[in-house]
Amino acid sequence: MTQPTTTPDSPFVDRREPTFVDRRSPETPAVPPGVERRQFANSHNELSPAAKELATAIDQYKLLHRRRFITFEEMLGVIQSLGYRKCDPETE
Repeated sequence: MTQPTTTPDSPFVDRREPTFVDRRSPETPAVPPGVERRQFANSHNELSPAAKELATAIDQYKLLHRRRFITFEEMLGVIQSLGYRKCDPETE
């Protein structure tokens, strides 16, 4: 059995442009060095005090657990850790 040849004129040579771009490559950084990508916003300056407290708590959670993005369950845990609870409309 003979192996197919892979000369430039061979039908077995893939002449397509590469579609995969390795973004982990140091030549093409997705984010400039020293800049952290945030899931929601780059700054908490425009937030109300309560929203700023939540944003800071989420950032601390992500740093503690080494997570760039969090799930809804994790976000709910952070919100509950701040003391928020769902109220029962029947009792109000």
